[in-house]
Formats: sequence, C-alpha cells, structure tokens
Amino acid sequence: MHANVAPKKEDEDTEVESATVLLVDDQPVIGLIVRKMLSSDANIAFHECNDATSAIDTARHCHPTVILQDLDMPGANGLDLVMAYRSIPELRNIPIIVLSSNDEPAMKKAAFAIGANDYLVKLPEPIELMARVRYHSRSYVALLQRDSAYRALHESQMMLRQSNLELQRLTNSDGLTGLANRRYFNTYMGEAWSTSEKDGSVLSMLMIDVDYFKLYNDTLGHLAGDDALQRVAQAVQDALVEPMSLAARFGGEEFTVILPLIDAEAACGVGERVRRGVEALGIPHPSVAGANVTVSIGVASMTATASTRSTDLIAVADARLYCAKYDGRNRVVGAD
Repeated sequence: MHANVAPKKEDEDTEVESATVLLVDDQPVIGLIVRKMLSSDANIAFHECNDATSAIDTARHCHPTVILQDLDMPGANGLDLVMAYRSIPELRNIPIIVLSSNDEPAMKKAAFAIGANDYLVKLPEPIELMARVRYHSRSYVALLQRDSAYRALHESQMMLRQSNLELQRLTNSDGLTGLANRRYFNTYMGEAWSTSEKDGSVLSMLMIDVDYFKLYNDTLGHLAGDDALQRVAQAVQDALVEPMSLAARFGGEEFTVILPLIDAEAACGVGERVRRGVEALGIPHPSVAGANVTVSIGVASMTATASTRSTDLIAVADARLYCAKYDGRNRVVGAD
C-alpha cells in the first residue's frame, strides 16, 4: 500500500523589506539596547548618532527609513531637530519616532504638532519597537515607490507628448523643404478664412513660383533641383515676420504664404521681401550666363463673406502669379 501524501504547498514569499534605522541619542547605553532589540531582524540596518549637531549630516549619509529621536540632548533640543528634519527636502518625509523618557501628554502633543510620526517612552518592549519601526519604514518605502512611479509616469507622459508633437510636426510638414505641406495649408487656410468671415478682417496670400525651374531641374538634375527648392523655401520662411503667417509648399516648385490681418499693400511688401531674399541667394541658373534663380509672386487680399470661398482668394493670387510670369518674371504683382 502507498500512503496518501498531501502535496507540499509552495512556501509563501515571506521576504521582509529592508529597513534602515538611525538612532539619535546622546546615551551610548541606549544605543546598545536599541541595537540589541533590533538585531533579531537581519533586514534592519542600524546606525546611531550620539551628537545632536551631526544628526542632520548623519541622516543625509545613511538614508534612514526611520529616525528614532531623543528629545533631551546636550546642545540641542530634540523638538528643534524634528523641525530641522522637516525643513530639508531630502529628509522631510522620513518617519520620526520620538524615543523619550518624558511621558507627559503635553510633550507628546508638542512632538506630534511639529511633525513627529510616533512617540515611544524609553524603553519600549522589543516587539513593540520592532513593530513600530517596521510599520513606519514600510510606509516610507511605499511613499518613495509611489513618488518614483509618479515621476516615471510624468516622464513617460512628457516623452509621449513630445513624440506626439513631433509626429504632428512631421504630419504637417513637407518632407523636402520643412515648410507646411499642402494638407496643413488647406487646414490653416480654412481656419483663417472662417476667422476673416467672422471678424470682417482682411486675409492676404502670396502665390510663389520658381522661375524656369523645369529647365534648371532638367539641366542640373533632381538633386540640384531639390537643393535649390530647399534654399528657396528657407528664404521664403526667413522673409516672414508677420504674426500668424504661414509658409507652405503648394506643390512642385510652387510655394504659398497665408497672411491673416495683412492688407494688400503690406502683403505686397512681404512679397517683395521674399523676391529679394531668393534673388540674394545667388543660385546660378543655367538659362543665361550670369542669371540666378528667381521667383515670381502673385498677391491677393480679401475679406471673407458668406458668398465667397477661400478658393476665390487662391484663384486671384494664382492669376496674378501668371501676370508676374507673363510680364517678365522675378517680380511681384498685387493688382490686375
């Protein structure tokens, strides 16, 4: 016969978190007794300080999870030390158990009022001291873990926010020039048009085209063409100082600028800054010896109404761009 043997249960995890105790007491004998009381638990690290003036430095050095603080010490008042701990950020939250021979209720009340977490009359039973130390140490370690988790969560949220902003930037940007792309241009124009209609404010735009760019691209190659477009885009962006203005790549070698609250005259001034900025790049153009890359610009201004559309503004700017190219290029046209 075989005896029925109950299956052995897995031992439960009984590991106890480590604790670090700092005793601040001027009597060495108290240190010996407290050390002996706590020595039964190998997970408790014990430190002591007999000099009240060095208690703060000792606490900073040994990083206690519990401080046992005497109240009656030469050269210092234990209550003052409790307040000192609470005034230092790195020590502020460490649990403090007052260990005093004074059993008066008034003294206990004063200790709790200034920030002590517990109060024991010298000398407590070992089991009570151990229980109090363990309780307060666990609470403090849990607080540290919670704060660490909050910091990690906050950092994670910040990283996610930055990633989302970068994703939004990439989503709204033209891959070659870094200006706004056509999709974001459409969104921004829609918002600007709605604001113009609501407020009765003027809205202007520039339509910009690189002169003879097909010839440039076909002669020098696409890499040189891409480089030229990048430099032109930067010149367009550098010319803008108006609040809320937006430069975008409209498509191919065409760029556009939205100028909310800017009237026709001022918009032509912006266009002229763009034209001069591109011309000043001095990018040689293969069409004619000594020629440089230039742009032609059409300028349009409107105040949105219920009977008009943003495409009307775009159409006017595009028509004036055609006039600028027809009239000889490298110029700004802001009126028919």
